[in-house]
Amino acid sequence: MKFFVRNTLLMLLLLAFTASFAQEKSLLDQLEEVAIIDQKVMMPMRDGIRLATDIYRPKGEGKYPVVFSRTPYNFNTWGDGELKTRHLQSALSWIEKGYAYVIQNERGRYFSEGDWDILGVPLTDGYDALEWMSKQAWSNGKVGLLGCSSTAEWQMAVATLDHPALAAMVPQGYGAGVGRIGEFNEQGNWYRGGAGQMLFTAWLSGVQQDPMAPRLPQGISQEDLLRLQRFYDLSPEYPRVDWKEGLSHLPVQDIIKAAKGPKGIYEEMITRKPNDPKWFEGGLYHDDMPFDKPSFWFVSWFDVSAGPNIALFNHARENAVSQMARDNQYLVIAPVLHCSYTRASENTMVGDLNVGDARLNYDEMITAWFDKWLKGEDNETVQELPRIQYYTMGSNEWQTSDVWPPADAVMTTMYLDSKGKANTLNGDGKLTAKKPKKDNPDTFTYDPMNPVTSYGGNVCCTGNAIEGNGGSYDQSKMEEREDILVYTSDVLEEGIEVSGFIESYLYLSSDAKDTDVTIKLIDVHPDGKAYNLDETIQRVRYREGYDKEVWMEDGEVYEVKMTPMSTSNYFDKGHRIRIEVSSSNFPRFDRNMNTGGNNYDETEGVIATNSIHHGGKNLSRIVLPIMK
Repeated sequence: MKFFVRNTLLMLLLLAFTASFAQEKSLLDQLEEVAIIDQKVMMPMRDGIRLATDIYRPKGEGKYPVVFSRTPYNFNTWGDGELKTRHLQSALSWIEKGYAYVIQNERGRYFSEGDWDILGVPLTDGYDALEWMSKQAWSNGKVGLLGCSSTAEWQMAVATLDHPALAAMVPQGYGAGVGRIGEFNEQGNWYRGGAGQMLFTAWLSGVQQDPMAPRLPQGISQEDLLRLQRFYDLSPEYPRVDWKEGLSHLPVQDIIKAAKGPKGIYEEMITRKPNDPKWFEGGLYHDDMPFDKPSFWFVSWFDVSAGPNIALFNHARENAVSQMARDNQYLVIAPVLHCSYTRASENTMVGDLNVGDARLNYDEMITAWFDKWLKGEDNETVQELPRIQYYTMGSNEWQTSDVWPPADAVMTTMYLDSKGKANTLNGDGKLTAKKPKKDNPDTFTYDPMNPVTSYGGNVCCTGNAIEGNGGSYDQSKMEEREDILVYTSDVLEEGIEVSGFIESYLYLSSDAKDTDVTIKLIDVHPDGKAYNLDETIQRVRYREGYDKEVWMEDGEVYEVKMTPMSTSNYFDKGHRIRIEVSSSNFPRFDRNMNTGGNNYDETEGVIATNSIHHGGKNLSRIVLPIMK
């Protein structure tokens, strides 16, 4: 029996490998029929460093527009893996549409020369790539940028250099490329409200380039690279890490070291404060930089940074250099996880929440967008393209708007209230339209060694660290904790739609020098299940701005304005609106050790006694954009 089972498993593995190989071989065969394939072209940068580039262009004479993706990830054709297959599928798709498709590794990644830094510094690499592609005999001189996550995040800052060949962009899930934009000061998703987002700890552990890792000699020929790529692609096998345990390690600055991961830039980056000058030297886009490119932006409600992403769309639309660029900013907001647009189905699930049929004709819209800007072909799809397409959960429908928030959204205040016992979902916390006259503060203890654990949420890239790994889940079990304050509205007598940015103002007192305040927006269904929509945090030392740290004094009450949340959700009749307030959401965000110290180099914290005030002059509240 054991022999039979073992051989059956081996046969299944062999069949899976054969199927994967056959699919890739089939894609290559199809590409070879229609495309000129030029792999491992070493594109020169101005400092002599060469970047490994695969080029696919239609056979026959002619000049073609270029769809360009640059990435830190491995796209070597030879071998198995979803990313490599997807790369070949993309190449074939664009060739069939009459485009050249170019994919390139950032400097220091895989076959590209040089030393890697996050977002592919220096910024001029993007400019030099555009210059090189636009000068090729097969190029029509126009390039469009396309990609999600790390293949999108570099686009905005490169666009500020205003290379004439860059005709249009399609950035998707691009939050890690947004530095400071309006109210958001995340420095590429490194922070939220001054608290560290731990996604980069896990991500860099599997991405950052160890300076001691073996490298190919600089100047190697394309002929040798084409031979080597068939059996050697410089892709390390990183140690497997249980991030649920790994991210709990203290001090935070030693997490990757403790996991026996690669050396790299993490240990330096973790020491930067939100206003560190180094954030303004690399590849992040900040709102004082010029922007003048037509862009089609894609955002997800359950991505790590819907708010900053939407804010960047608004900024480009209002502040682009030319009227042409201001008039050609478009936005899609989908109810999916990070870079999961095409995974929407007839019954789209985000965590445990079914948000209905969230499919959209992404391929048709993006192709039409590039046809207009790279080929000069005006088309009906772009002519009729809504300025903003957004998905409203609850009613489960796509809607359109000319502005964000939608023009019919009315900012409506709801106040926190209780008799001083809002702890847990069984407490007396209420959300009400009426201002509380008497301040009955709700008090809880926050112990950094026993933080509130993250459950689903608007996350990315943390492996198995966050239960549910992103999305919307019933929070009611979590709400039994005494260190979570729960404020719930009355049962809604009629449904309401909330679409836009949600503002929050909380009044806090604490016996610690510094602490965090967290908040979640919840849709409570008639059966009591409480589904999270968005969440945010504020490190209280930064309540007066990110250019200084201001400590608290015991007994004083401080207003804490939270970083805005974002959503579009229909709270149906019979539902209730709820918020949770606490001081931790770990490991979504790092723990505040409550000492007033650096946090990243600390191994011991202190327990803080925190109180939320909500009466008299201390009107803790949320402000919801409710559609008329």
